[in-house]
Formats: sequence, structure tokens, C-alpha cells
Amino acid sequence: MKIAKEAWPFVLPFVFLAGLLFVLGRPGLAAAALVAGLLVLLFFRDPGRAYEGDVGIVLAPADGLVTRVDTIEDAELGPGRYHRIVTFLSVFDDHVQRVPAAGEVLVSRYARGRKVAAFREDAGDVNEKHLTVIRRPDGDVIGVRQIAGLLARRVVCYLNEGDHVHRGQSMGLIKFGSRVDLLVPESYRVLVKKGDRMQNGATPAAQPGGESR
Repeated sequence: MKIAKEAWPFVLPFVFLAGLLFVLGRPGLAAAALVAGLLVLLFFRDPGRAYEGDVGIVLAPADGLVTRVDTIEDAELGPGRYHRIVTFLSVFDDHVQRVPAAGEVLVSRYARGRKVAAFREDAGDVNEKHLTVIRRPDGDVIGVRQIAGLLARRVVCYLNEGDHVHRGQSMGLIKFGSRVDLLVPESYRVLVKKGDRMQNGATPAAQPGGESR
């Protein structure tokens, strides 16, 4: 299991604090500081996952609980309607996101915003967020919107416009609590429903054609 590099500015202060407390003769507090640092480190874990199924499958970009599946229009993705799969990430979930489908990155756009609770319906409109739009080899467009939550400090995306990406590669993370929206064309079949738990890079979320669950 890898650890995202963004972890170290948060973890190292706990290590230094533990060392200082140990030198000052407070081993109990030093141990508590190390445990706190370990918990923060686990928040940034990046478990290696692989999916060997159909190349047409769109995978979950995020770990977490599916809180909504609906169909919307989204001008940032272009004309037409899109199924939206909303995933809420608790503080216990892996907060690294992965590319849901191979293709070319058409849009990689950050937007400043507020930090209201990620489970609020308007969080996707008012919160800090980053939109990634990927064009698949067949021309279909897939969107991933990383949305900061109440405790989230920053949205990070590693992808740039023009990048050619493969399904399952790391695409970014959200620091401390968040939400991720996956958007696929209305013609796609959604393979998950509200209440399901998903794993990034492992759970089939949608596929071209057919009726949704």
C-alpha cells in the first residue's frame, strides 16, 4: 500500500511532537502523538487495486457511500443529459481518487468555493471543487467532480488537459472529508444504487447501453 505524498506535511508535525515529548519525559503523550500521526497517515493511504474486467466498464473514482443517483444536465460537460453518481467519503474512507475510464483529458478545472457539509444537496454548486472531463476513444464524455466538504482543506488533481490517462491510475485526492460526483452519458447503464459502497478503481459503476439498476 502506498501513501500519497500530500500526507507528510500533516504527519511529520506529530512525529516531531512525539520526539519532543519523549525527550521531556512524557512517554505517554509521545505515544498518543504517534498514534494520532498514524491515523492521519492512514487517511492518505493509496491501496493498489486492479480491475481486469470489460474495458467498456466505467469504474468508481472514489471510495465511499453512494448517496444519490440521478440524471441531470451539466453545461460544463456539454449538451445532453448525464447520470450522476454521488459518493460521500467519510473520514474513514480512502481519499485518493482514480481515473474511471481511459481517454484524453479535455478539461481539468479548479473552482474556489465555500466549505459546507459535503452531504448537502447544494455542496456541488457552492463548494470548492475540481472538474475533470475525459473523452473516451469512442467519443463518449465522462466527468469527475471532486468536491471539498466541511473539513476538507484542499482539492488536489494530478491531471492536466491533453493528458492521455488509463483506467485506474491515481488522479488526485481531497484532504479530510469530501464528495465525488461521477457523470456518465444518459445512454449508459448505471450499475450501482443509493446505499451501495464503492471502492476506487475496483467497483464497476456504469457501462455503455442497457437499463440502469
